[in-house]
Amino acid sequence: MANDENPYASPLTDTSVEVAGVFAPADVEAIRRKHLNHEASVRSVGTLYYLSGTFLAVMVLGLIAAFFAEPTPGMWLGMFLPLFYLAMAVLSFVLGAGLRRLDARVKIPVSILSVLGLIWIPIGTLINAYILYLMLSAKGRMVFSPDYHAIIAQTPHIKYRTSLLTRILLVILLLIIVGSIVGFVLLPLTMQHPPR
Repeated sequence: MANDENPYASPLTDTSVEVAGVFAPADVEAIRRKHLNHEASVRSVGTLYYLSGTFLAVMVLGLIAAFFAEPTPGMWLGMFLPLFYLAMAVLSFVLGAGLRRLDARVKIPVSILSVLGLIWIPIGTLINAYILYLMLSAKGRMVFSPDYHAIIAQTPHIKYRTSLLTRILLVILLLIIVGSIVGFVLLPLTMQHPPR
């Protein structure tokens, strides 16, 4: 028999049934639960982009403070580095916002940055390979699709739950990052005026 489908089976027995571009109600929750971890991982990468944008913005402030603390005749040529970092900070915030919203338009720029990040061996390679997987895998295509946005709208009661251990580790990481940023900003100021 060429066709293995049962003509008498209910249309709701297949979990991938689409009805006019919208998934059948019985399948919506199953599809959302199947992709929920992937969705949360993509949103977490968006948060990492926010953190990198914040770090770059603070670096810009530190570099500008260092330039103006001790003016030199050719200092305006050195302003290109803070401008580059500022552009990267803005790009990080835009891409982070797109990832948090699961906007498909950020997939290509994030993928390009991740390919470039593969050269930062070993940590950058591991992180960016994982980000490429999140963007380009079958689940990634689904999470960024308009159908999945419709599924999210139909299942607002399904939320990803972060474990207590993960939250504690994130708070510790955030404190380390904030301490590093504060140290980076204060370091040029303390070098200008050593204690007496």
